[in-house]
Amino acid sequence: MSENESISQVRKGLAGVVADYTAISKVNPESNSLLYRGYPVQELAAHCSFEEVAWLIWHGELPQPEELAEFEKFERSLRALDDRTKRMIDELPVTDHPMDVLRTAVSHIGALDPTLGHEHEHEHEHEHEGGAGANPGVDPGSSVNSDVDFNQGRAVYLLAQLPSIVAYDQRRRRGEPLIEPRKDLNYSENFLYMTFGAVPEAPVVDAFRVSLILYAEHSFNASTFTTRVIASTLSDIYSAVVGAIGALKGPLHGGANEAVMHAFDEIGSADRTEQWLADCLDHGNKIMGFGHRVYKNGDSRVPTMKASLDNLVEYYGRPDILELYTSLETAMASRKNIKPNLDYPSGPAYHLMGFATEAFTPLFAASRVVGWTAHFMEQQKHNSLIRPISEYNGHEERHLSR
Repeated sequence: MSENESISQVRKGLAGVVADYTAISKVNPESNSLLYRGYPVQELAAHCSFEEVAWLIWHGELPQPEELAEFEKFERSLRALDDRTKRMIDELPVTDHPMDVLRTAVSHIGALDPTLGHEHEHEHEHEHEGGAGANPGVDPGSSVNSDVDFNQGRAVYLLAQLPSIVAYDQRRRRGEPLIEPRKDLNYSENFLYMTFGAVPEAPVVDAFRVSLILYAEHSFNASTFTTRVIASTLSDIYSAVVGAIGALKGPLHGGANEAVMHAFDEIGSADRTEQWLADCLDHGNKIMGFGHRVYKNGDSRVPTMKASLDNLVEYYGRPDILELYTSLETAMASRKNIKPNLDYPSGPAYHLMGFATEAFTPLFAASRVVGWTAHFMEQQKHNSLIRPISEYNGHEERHLSR
C-alpha cells in the first residue's frame, strides 16, 4: 500500500497491530503468564538470580555455571563510574527528575565509549579516566570484532552502569557522598549497598531481586518499541536506550509506580480511600497502577510481587501500607472492575526499602535495560526499517492566493 492510498482502518496507539516477530518474551493467554524465552516469570523469580535471568533474556537459555561465573565477573568489573560521568552528574540540578539525570548520563557514557564506530577494527584495549579501566564494548583482549559482540558487551556495560548512576544520584540528593561499587556483591546487593551504604537483610534483598526480574522484559511495550524503532535505523545501542528512558519516564508507562505512592500519600489512611477514589473518578482522573492493555485477566506478575510486598510489610512492621493497598485494590474492583498491574505492588515495596519515590522509575529502567538491549540486538539481526504510514485528516490540497 502506498501512502497515497486510503487506509482501511486506523488503530490508535497501534492497538492490536502485530509489528514483528520476537523470541524474547510473550504473554501466554492460556495461563495468563509472562514468559521469558518460554519460562514463566514467576518460576524464574522463585528460583533464579537476576543475573541468570539477564543471561537468559540475552542468550535464549539459562547460563551454565561457568558462563554465569564469567558473566558475573565481567559485569562487576564494569560497575565503577568514569570520573567524567561523576562530574557531569554533579553539574545537573538536584531539582531535575532522576529520569532526566539517568537519560543524560546514559547519553554521556555512550559518547565516552571508544568502541562506537569501530566495530570492525581490531584495537580493543582502551582506558577510561577513573572508570572501569576496560573497554565496555568487549572483553579486553578478545579477538571478536562483530557488531553482535560489541553490542552484547555494551549491554553488559549498561547493565553495570545504571545502578551506579541511580545510586549516586540518590545519594547526592541527600547530601551524601558516592559509595563505590563492590565486586564481592551480586547485582541486587550491590545496588542496595551503593544506595544506602549497607547491604540490607535477606528479605529486603530478595524482594528487590524479585522486582528486578519482574521488570526485566515485557515484549513490545512503549519503551521497548521505541528501542526497536531506533535500532531499525541502524543507530547505536546507547541512543536506543536513551530513547527508551524517555518513553519510560511517562506516567502512562514507567512513571506509574511513582504515581501509586503519590496516591497513597494523598489518601493517607485506608478509611479515606473510598472518598478519595470517588473524587478522582468524578473528576475523570486516571488511577495509576491499575489496568493493562495486554493482560485481560489481571497482570500475572502481581501475585509474585505482592508476596514480596507482604514480606516487606511484615519485616518493617508497616501494616498501614498493606491496609492502604488492600483498600484501594478493593475499591477499584468494586467501582471499575479493574485489577492492579505490576506498578501497584512495586511502588510501596520500593518505598519500604527506603528509595525516594522519584527513584522508582529509574529502578525500573535499571532492570528493563536487559529487555531493551535484547530487543535492540534482535531488531538489528533481522532488521527492517520501522516506518508506519498515517491517514491524513487535515486540509485538502490548497494554494496560495497571492
